[in-house]
Amino acid sequence: QVQLVESGGGLVQPGGSLRLSCAASGFSFSRFAMNWYRQVPGKGRERVASISPASTTISYGDSAKGRFTNSRDNAKNLVSLQMNSLEPEDTAVYYCNAKDRLGPAEYWGQGIQVTVSS
Repeated sequence: QVQLVESGGGLVQPGGSLRLSCAASGFSFSRFAMNWYRQVPGKGRERVASISPASTTISYGDSAKGRFTNSRDNAKNLVSLQMNSLEPEDTAVYYCNAKDRLGPAEYWGQGIQVTVSS
């Protein structure tokens, strides 16, 4: 069965760094675009970063540009989000998302908490 297992979240001080990882299984990872979203209570879901199946296209939401780096390793079925220069406004639950470019299939991770606080 399909699984997206996130890790690397937690508490970090402003200006610090975290690296989120999402380990995928149960589907053709190399055919799926991978995305990171985040959400805080009272606000809508925000796209943080996206990466195409072969890493030929990588994009970021406005709040992530210049600070976050999205990457993937298809041999390991793994996508990572390196987050630097973190700010309190980055505090949110971060979700890993997989979207099949060749069909309607879409999968979500359970979400992982990132808290930026001194």
